[in-house]
This record gives sequence, structure tokens and C-alpha cells, in this order.
Amino acid sequence: MSILLVWLTLASFLSWFTSTLAAAGSPLLLIPLVSLLLGSSAVAPVITMGMLLGNSQRIFLFWSDINWKITLWYLPGAIVGAILGAYLFTQMNIEWLQLLIGLFLILSVVGFWVKQQESSFPIATWYFLPAGFLYSFISGLIGSSGPLLNPLYLKYGLVKEEMIATKAANVVVIHIVKIAIYLAFGAMTPQYLGYGLAIGLAAAPGNLLGRYVLRSMSNQQFRQLALATMAITGILMLWQQRELLQFIH
Repeated sequence: MSILLVWLTLASFLSWFTSTLAAAGSPLLLIPLVSLLLGSSAVAPVITMGMLLGNSQRIFLFWSDINWKITLWYLPGAIVGAILGAYLFTQMNIEWLQLLIGLFLILSVVGFWVKQQESSFPIATWYFLPAGFLYSFISGLIGSSGPLLNPLYLKYGLVKEEMIATKAANVVVIHIVKIAIYLAFGAMTPQYLGYGLAIGLAAAPGNLLGRYVLRSMSNQQFRQLALATMAITGILMLWQQRELLQFIH
């Protein structure tokens, strides 16, 4: 058990540090590692607890940068989506969702490069209402949706601290709802809770170091790193489901 905690805490520190610089990616190392060490059934509850603590820390660190207008539109749909997604997680396992998310992320990055990162149409704030529902629904099913909404945040014009802070404020409520559902239906065991707490506590130094480095980055560097993280996440999601892809082929 001690070796597992060492691996999880080290991976958590690295994941939260890099994700602070790219506005995504904290589950990038954690999801495959948790699945390998604890089994696929542990991924959603363990990652959710770790994400709750890690993003709560970010709210404290970046409080003044939160875009509350987006958050007020985001939360109603997100709460409903989190309830439905977390409940369905306790009833079934939908592997093909990771394939769709992976493809979406890769295509989004290609779209940004083709358009030179300029949106062809304005992004209205109310878009975050259905987007919040979709994100939290998928997050409830598979533990995390990764940078699924990063294209929307970037096209809206959020970068650096504002994007990090607003995303954190949005997802904390989602994770609270998910944990409540997991507890109610027995998906969150004491062991999973403990591993999730370890991941969340190890996120603190990663967030602090990431905030320090983020200040020295330009908006352009941030966008490029965010896009690169989206592409890497999409490729890894497809790789994790390679057996399903071979079956479909």
C-alpha cells in the first residue's frame, strides 16, 4: 500500500504542476496509473476525489481571476449532468466514450491550427449551459472529461490565470455531486476515498509551483501548450481503447 501511495502522490504532483501550465492534463498520468494499480472500477471515484481537492486549491490560489459570468451559466447544466453521469457509472461501463472524446480533442486541435486559433463565430456565454451538462455527464461516467471544453474556453477568450480559475470553480461543484452519488450507490469505498485524498493533498505543491511558473508565460505560449495537451490527451485516450478500436475495425 505504501508503494502505491508513493506512485500516486508523485504522479499527482507532476500532473497538477503541468496542468496548471496548460489548463488541463491532471488526469493524463493519473487515470492510466490508477487503472493499472487499482483497477478500472477505481478510476472514477479516486480521480473525482483527487480532482475535488486539487481544484479547490486552485480556487483559493486564483480566486480573483474567476469569471463568474461563465460559472453562473455553467453550473445549472453541470449539476444535472453530473447527477445523471455519476448514476449511470454505478450501473454500466461505457468504454466507447473515451474514443469519442479522444477524436474530438484531436479534431479540435487541428481546427485551431487551420484557423490560426481564431474563432469563425463569437462564443456566447450561454453556450456554457449545455456545455456544462455535456462535460459533467461524461465526467460522471468515466471519471474525467479531460480538456473537453478547452476549445470553448479558448475561443471565448480565456487564457492563463482566468482560464485556470474559471475551470476550477466550474468543476468543483461537479465533483461534489459525483462524490455524493458514488457514496450513495457504494462506488466510493473507504480505500478509494483514501487514495483520492492522497492524490488531492499531493496536488497542493504542484499547484503552487505551477502558479509561479505560469506568471512568466505569455498568452501565446499558454495557448500553444493548452493545444498540445489537448492533442496528447486525445491520442492517449485512443491508445487506451486500442483493443476496442481493433474490434470495431
